[in-house]
This record gives sequence, structure tokens and C-alpha cells, in this order.
Amino acid sequence: MSKCYAIGIDLGTSNSSVALANLTDTAAPRTLPICQQISARALGDRDTLPSALYLPSEDEQRQLPPLPWPTGAEHCCGLYAREHGALLPERLVTSAKSWLGHNHLDPRQPILPWNSRLTQRLLSPCQVQTQFLRHLQHNLRYQLRQQQPSFDLTQAEVVLTVPASFNEVARLLTAEAAREAGWGEVTLLEEPQAAFYHWLTSQGELWREQVQPGDVILVCDIGGGTTDFSLIAVTARQGELALERISVGDHLLLGGDNLDLALAYSLQAQLETQGKKLDHSQFLALVQGCRAGKETLLGDQPPESYPIALASRGASLFARSLTVALTRTLVEQVVFDGFLAPCTIDCQPDASGQAGLQEVGLHYAADPVFSHHLAAFLVASAQAVTAHADLAEQVRNQRLEQGGRAFLFPTAVLFNGGIFRSRRLQQRLFGLLQQFCPERPLRLLCGGDPDLAVARGAASYARQRVAGGLRIKAGTARSYYIGLQAAMPAVPGFKPPLKGVCIVPRGMEEGSEQTLNGREFALLTGQPVEFRFFSSNQRPADTIGDAVEDIAELQECASLQLSLPAEEQQQRVAVQLRSRITELGTLELWLHQPDSQRRWKVEINLRANGGPAA
Repeated sequence: MSKCYAIGIDLGTSNSSVALANLTDTAAPRTLPICQQISARALGDRDTLPSALYLPSEDEQRQLPPLPWPTGAEHCCGLYAREHGALLPERLVTSAKSWLGHNHLDPRQPILPWNSRLTQRLLSPCQVQTQFLRHLQHNLRYQLRQQQPSFDLTQAEVVLTVPASFNEVARLLTAEAAREAGWGEVTLLEEPQAAFYHWLTSQGELWREQVQPGDVILVCDIGGGTTDFSLIAVTARQGELALERISVGDHLLLGGDNLDLALAYSLQAQLETQGKKLDHSQFLALVQGCRAGKETLLGDQPPESYPIALASRGASLFARSLTVALTRTLVEQVVFDGFLAPCTIDCQPDASGQAGLQEVGLHYAADPVFSHHLAAFLVASAQAVTAHADLAEQVRNQRLEQGGRAFLFPTAVLFNGGIFRSRRLQQRLFGLLQQFCPERPLRLLCGGDPDLAVARGAASYARQRVAGGLRIKAGTARSYYIGLQAAMPAVPGFKPPLKGVCIVPRGMEEGSEQTLNGREFALLTGQPVEFRFFSSNQRPADTIGDAVEDIAELQECASLQLSLPAEEQQQRVAVQLRSRITELGTLELWLHQPDSQRRWKVEINLRANGGPAA
């Protein structure tokens, strides 16, 4: 069946959105309004769906207005979930997306809301993501029912965005959540790339006049809860401009929510000096007030202050509320002098002062200063491209040194994400970036809505997959490894050491496969065995088959315990390894016996009932 529609989904940590384009015309993708519960009594359409899930009580559930499609769910998603749930955190799930790549917790287990006592109602991160995607899918059909009653999702090319720093487990689980939600097979695209595709679409053919071969473009994506950095190089191939993503930063749990929390703590301290102590609910309301106040006071023509009213917890129904003023001076002090403080390129994120024993939970960034993380990313990018001769040649003019430290300095920057609705924040971070190298020119790429660019860019990419057009050469952002147990004599109380064998080199492209020829491995069949998988974004020079002797240099991303079928009761089989990146952007690892037709597929995911496909 031919494709008629291109759909882009931004499944954000803080907000989600959907964009649609017709493949029968060249009109720019448009975002769809999203119907959701906006209060305990009302439904409404909004441009985005806050990625928040609330578990209402039985009384609340009965009173909530029903959505215009059947759900059968004992929860609600969106604006009301976020605003009301913030006052009852034991019933609120946020940042579910960030749990998918957790190294020590199974994202298929019911663990959210984290530390909640509602043990019978807990959901897994995968289930929460599925619910968001299901809401978006139902809303798409609802919004198009009047305009295009014959709409058929099987006629759509669907692209779903993920953070550039997501490991393979998180990517696979995201794709699986989309299938569970009724979207079918989706193509995964990195969020910074989606933002750049939107910029290309918004500029039309004029984009070719704004960039040139040798340019290195920084895409700086800062949302409510996360930060993503990517570098895209502009090259020339056969007389035409080409684009290649050359570097990806770490997954940083640092965003606009951190600013809101810091402002709330500052106001709380002021109130305490006046003898006014806030209870827990009042503090949560203060955080919400700071979110709205921050956006107002960082606007183009801000007032001197923004009043925040906090309901009194007194016994009287008419008890006076407590009002506190969030001033522009405080916002500028906290944001500009704290989170966006000036620094030099040799500044690295500060991880000192952390306690040796910490709660299990999300791995929040220890250093709140965005500019420190940006400096570290540019330094790490210079190290990464050095390992590739062709990449090093492409960006040699932008590889600079300062104080003996090499870094890549971009020629242009594209800002994306909710905090960059404020032009003052754009100007501040642009100025900090320019300070890394004042004598080099730096351009700001403008155009698009920072909140909606990712969904629209994903729809543009979906259209190009079907109709053709310029695409960013990317490949995997990390290299991947499988744990290999050393062959050695048995020693009581000592396990043979494990080393990592590269099965996917960094930059391996979609639709490609690689076989580790000339080397065989012993595969145990007919008994329970464990496969351990690792990744790294610090070893760009590794090729398939390269071994990492010290496994501590790698980050473990998955561990699978399963039993592979055997022709005999237990059998040790000689196999070769073949890895494949599918057109959808997911990884498959095949183990095949050279002298027979037997083969096993081991997928790097956490399927509930799954195992390898023989």
C-alpha cells in the first residue's frame, strides 16, 4: 500500500507533540492540537501533551471528564495530570522516558511513581510511555475524523524521536512501546537531528546560502528535564552540500525544571527569614508558580516581579493565601549567574562533593551549570573525531587548542527546546559559547518554534524517507560490545574475567550489517546462559571484533538470561557473529554456525516473554 501521510512524534521527557504532512503536496508539516483533561471538570486542546501521568483516586476518576475516545485506563495524562499531580507526587509519574535507559533497574518492572506507596497501581516506564503514545494515537484519529474520515494509519510513514544519547535498550523499548500503542513499526530519529530537519524545511532552498562546506553546526537541545548536544558537519559531495552528524553528547538529566526548583528554593529561604514556613504542598505549588514566573520574567518585555499566591493550610475556608513576589533580579541571578555562568573551555562538570551512598533513582547531573557541560562536550568531540581520519580532515579548521586542550568550535548554533522560547536565554548561551573563542565568527540559525520543531522535523524526515531528499548521515551514536568470557583453567572462588568484543562500531548506518570474519566463538546451548551487552561513546576508533580487555571502560546497557535451543541436551557450538542495524534504526545480533544452516538471533532488549529467535 502506498504511503499518503508523514507523521512525526516528539515523545518528550516533559512534553510530547505530533506533526502531520501530506505526501501529496509540499506544504510544511503542521502540529495537531491534542485533546486532554485540562482541569478536573474540563477538556481542552493544547499544542503539546505534558508527559505526565496521574493516578487518580476512585472519586477523582468518576468526576474526570471522559476523553472523546474509549480508554479503559485508571489514569490520566497531560496538563491536568501535571498540574494536579504536582500537589500529590505519590500519584504522579514524570520523566518516565529517562528510566528506559537506567543501568540498574529493569524498565519493564512496575516502579513508577518512584517511591510511591500505591504498590498495587505502580506502572513500568515502558507502560507509561505506551500510555502517552496511545493517547497521541487516539488523538490523531480524533482530530482527523472530521477532516479526513478515510485516514488509515497503515498509509502513514511514522517517525518517532529519541534522545541522541539513548542507548540501544532504550531505543528498542521505545519502538516496542509504539507498537503496543498501535502505531505499528516506526522509524527512530535523534531529536537534535529532527530539530535540524525542521530548520532545513523552514528555510527552503535558502538554507544552502546560510551554511557552506567546512561548517560545524551545534544543535543545543534543552528541554524541561534533559539536555542533548549534537554536532553536524557540512561537507561537499559531487558538488552538492551534504550533512553528517559527527558527535553526540551524554544523556544529561538537566533542564528547565532545574531552574524552577532553584527559584523555588530561593523564595522558600526568603520566606523562612520572615518566619513563614511552607508545608510540602505549598512548596510544590511554589515550584509551579516559579515555572510560570520564570517564563514571564525572561520574556522580551518583562515586568519587575511576578506574584505567586500560595493557598493557606489554615482551618478557615476563607483563610488568607500567602503571596510571594518572584523578582526579575532573582531570576537573572539564579539563571544567568548560576546555570549559565561564564566559563572557559577547560571547565569540566564538577562531580565532587557527592555522598558515597546515594538513593537508587534517576542519574541527575551533579553539576547544574549548562556551560560546563557544553565545554566538556566540545572537548570530547575533538577527541572523538581524531580517531577518524576522514572526519578529522572535514573539521580540521574548527579543531582548536586552548591551554593545551583541544576542542571543536562550531561555526553556527541552532537552539531547540522549551527554555529557548526566551530569546534572552538564547542570547546568553550564544554569548557564553562565543567566549570559548572570541576571535572566531559564530552564527545563530533562526527559525521555528523551539517547542514544536522536533515533531515537525520528524514529519519532514518521514516525508523524505518516502519521497526522497537531503538526509543527515548519522549511524549509531555509540559503539556496542558483547561480553566474552576468557578461556582459562578453573580456579576455586574465581570467575574468569570478562572482556568486551565490539559488535557495532560507532557510526554504523541504518540498513547495514557487518560480519566478524575469521574468528569463531563458543556458544553454549541447551542450558541457561547470560549475555551481557555494553556500550561506549568514548571509543570511536573501535571496529567490529576489537576487544576491550578492561570491561570497566564500558557502560553496561543490558543483560539477558535465556536458554538457546540445542540439538542435544547441552552443546557447545562454534559460531560467527553478524550484527545488523535495521532500516528502523534498531540492532540485531545474529549467531550463525558456519558449517550448517543453524542460527540464533539475540535482540538487545528486555522482552517480557521473549528470547532469541532461532
